[in-house]
Amino acid sequence: NERDQALQNAIRLEAELDSERKQGLGRIESLNEAKEALTSQFKNLANEILEDKSKRFTEQNVANLDALLKPLQIKLSEFKEQVNTSYGNEARERFALKSEIERLANLNLRMSDETRSLTQALKGDSKVQGNWGELVLESILESSGLRKGEEYLVQDSHTQVDGSRLQPDVVVKLPEGRSLVVDSKVSITAYSRHAQSTDPIEAEQELNAHIQSLRQHIQGLSNKNYSALYGIGSVDFVLMFVPIEPAFLSALKTAPNLYQEALAKNIVLVCPSTLMATLRTVAHLWRQDHQNRNALEIAKQCGTLYDKFVGFVDDLEKLGQRLDQAQTSYHDAFNKLKSGKGNLIRTAEKVRELGVKPSKNLSATLIESSVDTE
Repeated sequence: NERDQALQNAIRLEAELDSERKQGLGRIESLNEAKEALTSQFKNLANEILEDKSKRFTEQNVANLDALLKPLQIKLSEFKEQVNTSYGNEARERFALKSEIERLANLNLRMSDETRSLTQALKGDSKVQGNWGELVLESILESSGLRKGEEYLVQDSHTQVDGSRLQPDVVVKLPEGRSLVVDSKVSITAYSRHAQSTDPIEAEQELNAHIQSLRQHIQGLSNKNYSALYGIGSVDFVLMFVPIEPAFLSALKTAPNLYQEALAKNIVLVCPSTLMATLRTVAHLWRQDHQNRNALEIAKQCGTLYDKFVGFVDDLEKLGQRLDQAQTSYHDAFNKLKSGKGNLIRTAEKVRELGVKPSKNLSATLIESSVDTE
């Protein structure tokens, strides 16, 4: 998040500044050592020149000395420029680091103010507490794998016979037409005082007040009789969601029977972790239900396909029988055509032999196969 990024930038800039500072000090120390060594060498050289060649010290000697000293002057100028650049970069990085630290401090102040505002709102306004609890509940539902409007409904309102309205926070649909009601109950005021108290006696009193608040929520939820709202399609219990897990665990640790007390009223206490596990189980049941429905549909389609196949085979058998009958009728008719006394083929040939001049003739094979039995 923004705060962590700012802190990382600050750490990186501080490390880079420290590295540049160490490198600059090292270069200065090396230059000082080189300067001392050169100074010593120059002194020795000057002494030698003065002692051995003082009489012949000319402009050429001065030029030679200048040529010797000029590279040192250039190096010193370069180093000075490098040091100035380094310190300029360091100043800019210090300014950037200061800006990052100021931004981080402002972010911390803003987050503290927002946290304080949320805490005050949750402490002082039961409506705000309820809305916040419902937001936490819906966030868990969105992460559970269930689909809004399909596997769960939000604020599903019902009108009673007496005209009163019941509107559970969430109705989770189960396979086979069943329904599970989830209602969020936020109890933070007494628990907040318990957590902030430094007096053990006062802390214990506030914790007991917190437990009593949960008992009141349990009784109020039981009186609404949500489990009867959906008739035989409803399960026998209602999930009472406590969105603040530490408050939930502290209450059960101090009053271990609280869970059984709620269960006796057909209320099951759940916190974010246990509710998520429950909803994931419901999502798994829905996946299995879809798979089972698909398997049943496949079996149904296979049955229909088999019935169609049997009908097709029956039709083929009937067609074969009719073809056999047609073939028998064909042979009977053909036999009548070419065999027996006065069959048509022999009679036609006798007519041709009497002098008729037809344009077409019967095949010799057919004529030979004809039998005229007297």
